[in-house]
Amino acid sequence: MGGRSAGLTAGLDRAASAEDLFRRTSARLRRTVPFDSAVWTATDPETGLVTAPMLVEGLGGRDRCADYWESEILEENVVPFRDLARAAVPAAGLRAATGDLPGRSARFRLLLEGQGVHDELRAVLRTGGRPWAVVSLFRSAGGAFAPDEVDVVAGLSGPLAVRLRRFARPAGPEPLPDAPGPGLVLFDPSGEATSINAEAREHLARVPDGPSVPSALGVRLPIWVVGTALQARAIARGRDRGGARVRVRTAEGSWLVCHASALTGVDGRPGPVALVIEPAAASDLVVIVAEAYELTPRELEITGHVARGLSTGEIAERLFISPHTVRDHLKTVFEKTGVSSRGELVARLFAEHYWPRAHAGP
Repeated sequence: MGGRSAGLTAGLDRAASAEDLFRRTSARLRRTVPFDSAVWTATDPETGLVTAPMLVEGLGGRDRCADYWESEILEENVVPFRDLARAAVPAAGLRAATGDLPGRSARFRLLLEGQGVHDELRAVLRTGGRPWAVVSLFRSAGGAFAPDEVDVVAGLSGPLAVRLRRFARPAGPEPLPDAPGPGLVLFDPSGEATSINAEAREHLARVPDGPSVPSALGVRLPIWVVGTALQARAIARGRDRGGARVRVRTAEGSWLVCHASALTGVDGRPGPVALVIEPAAASDLVVIVAEAYELTPRELEITGHVARGLSTGEIAERLFISPHTVRDHLKTVFEKTGVSSRGELVARLFAEHYWPRAHAGP
């Protein structure tokens, strides 16, 4: 990481949450890479879809956020986040990427140009091959983002992602409040929410504040809900693969999982999108919790066998490694997770995430 990027991250370990990290970084970055407005949002590290928290600065009409993500997911655009997540350099300027012809991007033609945006610099904050957040910086005047400015933002990708990943760690046990069962929201083929059950209303009332859009159902839908439904439509159209699935932490600190799928109507025509919001099961959180503690795939595998009650010898036999190697891996896992026994380890990784104290983060 270059010196300019390193200076921007100094002291950011004091950030209390993901949103606080976004605010601190944005304020510092603006002095080095001038911009007029910005969007910072956490993403699900497995699917790359936006989740909470989301910080929007300097943009009027936050309801337009839904239009931005609809364009990102459903339209042909230049340097989409899904490509940046896999690119050698996880940041790019729109004008530079289009040879100073930003109109090649639907996002610019249909949204940004009408809002007076001259250029966009976007980046994926990633570590360990997983995206933990995305950021878009918008400049209305002062020329396009220069290559050295893109380099500065790219240099922030790993260090900020590492900090964001830590916010997914359980904060300690406390009783889980009674949570409702699965919530259901139905969207028509055009993307309008048409039905919702009481359980979904309860879940949505517990999520952190953030950009949302109104609906005819009398409830505002967070952008991550809208984005998940849009992703289901994109998959149905053959525009993307994978799952329309995100995990989000509630205001109290417990976890929800939101997943959607597009249904088929009469004669194979596109039908509604069914979106489910429900409390996350242990299987929904294994990857997030393992990433939060920086466990390797092998360390996570061994920890899973420990959770099932297998002895050191039994684990060694299953994995075709020596008992000594198993013990070495467990010692490393204990150090990373801050525990001293198998019982504490199981509680930390496979139980405590049901009872985290309020601790904002992806």
